Amino acid sequence: MTGAAVSWTSKLGSMSATLTKIPILDTRPETESIWPELMNAVEDVFKTGQFIMGPNVTSFEQEVASYLGVKHAVGVNSGTDALILGVYALGLKPGDEVITTPFTFFATSECVSHFHATPVFVDIDPDTFNFRIEDIEAAITPKTKGIIPVHLFGQPVDMDPLMELAQRRGLWVLEDVAQAFGSDYKGKKAGAIGHAGAFSFFPTKNLGAFGDGGLFVTDDDAAADIVRVLRVHGARKKYNNEMVGVNSRLDALQAAILRCKLPHIDSWNEGRRTAGRRYTQALQGIEGLVTPSEVPYGTHVYHQYTVRITNGRRDGVQRKLDEQGIGTMVYYEKPLHKLPVYKDMVVSMPVSEQVASEVLSLPIWPKIDWGTQERVVEALKAAL
Repeated sequence: MTGAAVSWTSKLGSMSATLTKIPILDTRPETESIWPELMNAVEDVFKTGQFIMGPNVTSFEQEVASYLGVKHAVGVNSGTDALILGVYALGLKPGDEVITTPFTFFATSECVSHFHATPVFVDIDPDTFNFRIEDIEAAITPKTKGIIPVHLFGQPVDMDPLMELAQRRGLWVLEDVAQAFGSDYKGKKAGAIGHAGAFSFFPTKNLGAFGDGGLFVTDDDAAADIVRVLRVHGARKKYNNEMVGVNSRLDALQAAILRCKLPHIDSWNEGRRTAGRRYTQALQGIEGLVTPSEVPYGTHVYHQYTVRITNGRRDGVQRKLDEQGIGTMVYYEKPLHKLPVYKDMVVSMPVSEQVASEVLSLPIWPKIDWGTQERVVEALKAAL
């Protein structure tokens, strides 16, 4: 494997040197920086032949629980499964309602709809892209059982007033932390504040695997036990199924890779924060462009650096940037209540609808250099 590591590192380096288009994300610099460690970890998995569950999964669960400051961490197949198994473990039933944001990836509401329960949306703040805490209480009904806050793009939700409201009204809170691994809220890690948290290790995430992976975390012994049983077909003991579960196990190979990456996440997140602040400083005062904010109560980890381009010009600007070799993405072009799957849902979310027509995410990764960012900035200014 040593020879392979050298040759592949050389290939990665030559690819970086010849790259002309700036991608929305380049994961290679972080991979290269820990390449020997990754290869050793992968080789060890191959040698043991333990590909499903096993010591790497157990060790990762212990290490990530310690990092996040939670009692239980349960590895699953994806962030989506972490949400689905999470709402089940928290007691969601058909006919229940769960309050969440319409400006997020579909999995956030999909996990509710899977159980024939109803997602209830509240609109967002245009500066943070997160839902407005002050609007939640008006959305609570006798059917409301829980709230799913989403720490979107790496920006933490203001959790203290949310938790106070949830406690007062007897609701559970499941944090969707798919885009905010390592983000702090008043000294606590996002995902460790609500009753439970759901993480994604999709390869593009701040802490990303080399395939799918997810994590459910909680301090609730009963909820953790339910998710552990559900992920292996509802069986504590093989061939002794106690409930109808699913096949949702974190691969040992992915756990080994995540163990290599976890010690570096804080420095990588700081690299993203540095890059985000450079963008914000360089893009200040440009007419028709709104840069993202950083809230005073938490640490933005810039899973995405997302600007708003006003006056209906976003799509044209994106086309011009593409012509200049600048990769961008729109997250998300439709708020959830506008998706075909919710066509019967008649609600108005004016801020989410406006923001969806304006957002554009720029290239960002932990080791992006200022020269690359400067090229993005100049191209964006020209496109506007």
